[in-house]
Amino acid sequence: MSALVAQNAQPEDPRDTGVVQTILVVDDSRAQRRVLGASLSRQGYNVIEAAGGEEALALLESEDVDLILSDWMMPGMDGLELCQQFRAMEREKYGYFILLTSKTEKGAVAQGLDVGADDFLSKPPNAEELRARINAGDRILRMQRELQEKNRLVSATLAEISSLYDNLDRDLIEAREMQQALVRERFRDFGKAEVSVMLKPCGHVGGDLVGFFRLDEHRVAVYSIDVSGHGIASALLTARLASYLSEGSPEHNVALKRVADGVYFPRPPQSVARLLNEIMHDEIESDHYFTLLLGYLDLRTGEVEMTQCGHPNPMLMRADGAVEYVGEGGMPVGLIPGAEYDSFSLRLQPGERLMFYSDGFTECEGDDGEQLEEAGFEEIAQRNKDLAGADFFQALTWDLDLFCGTQDFPDDLSCAMIEYQRDR
Repeated sequence: MSALVAQNAQPEDPRDTGVVQTILVVDDSRAQRRVLGASLSRQGYNVIEAAGGEEALALLESEDVDLILSDWMMPGMDGLELCQQFRAMEREKYGYFILLTSKTEKGAVAQGLDVGADDFLSKPPNAEELRARINAGDRILRMQRELQEKNRLVSATLAEISSLYDNLDRDLIEAREMQQALVRERFRDFGKAEVSVMLKPCGHVGGDLVGFFRLDEHRVAVYSIDVSGHGIASALLTARLASYLSEGSPEHNVALKRVADGVYFPRPPQSVARLLNEIMHDEIESDHYFTLLLGYLDLRTGEVEMTQCGHPNPMLMRADGAVEYVGEGGMPVGLIPGAEYDSFSLRLQPGERLMFYSDGFTECEGDDGEQLEEAGFEEIAQRNKDLAGADFFQALTWDLDLFCGTQDFPDDLSCAMIEYQRDR
């Protein structure tokens, strides 16, 4: 005790430099409390005194205490039990606990640590050692509270990110619905032919687009587009392209050329591809490009004139289910300025179907990492040859799911199918 009283040096005010502001001194000896309290008060700490464990717990219910300095041996609730009760309290921040004891046995120290004591001091405490122990506690509390604040900031940031993600997720769901709405019709019966389309993005939104529209009384245009990449940027480009191939706005449809007021004449498919290529470079100026299959079906003859721009080869399924792939590839649209495009044609016979599909089918991978490829796609198409329209597409998707083991396909799936004079 004399060592504590004799200490005259004054440290810097802890209110300006430290985390420890308020110290609770617990001792059944009034003299000990007064000596410790006076010394700590001179050092700038706010000191609260309690004569025993019960009184200390009552004070802790209302006082914001940073550090507790408690005698071990006290009547009633001793320092060990007080520490245990203190650790059981619900507190927003950690409190440092130092036990004052004459016990030096290792077992006693281990017992104190087990119930939650942070440090020990022998009685009577040396002033320099007491100050050093409080400073050590201050450093620990500072790190703990800095970590707590960082955790709070992380939690707040994560909550904000989660909220933003939820908002973005809702926007993407709405965007997906809007993108699906770009495909205005999934099926139309043109009399001698039926045209069906499917569109299944691999995420919320994708870069595939399929559709059809009338060119004139006897001809129907069918197209399949696959924009490079995935996500919002690709989806925005598909929306732009949908406006260029819209049946409802012939004045904006690049497949139609105005020759007189209210009179439009179809451009050849290869000319449409060249025009879209110019638009990509001169107006859209995007880093993306897209593959395209555009076909004109003559309902009277079954002839289909097509231009293929980097898109997978069309699948021709004969009436008996035999399959062949037609086409030669071609250059994607928007990749090279001034690119040239060609056309080719074939004539559908009654009962035959022609499919424009995306590479999401053929590049789908199975459990072994092997892709489905054209041979596998041919197999599942033949397996479902007796189905038509939406039922055929549903069966294709189901078999593709069996092949890869999930419906979370790695790429967008899209297909446009012409069924010519099939049996009804």
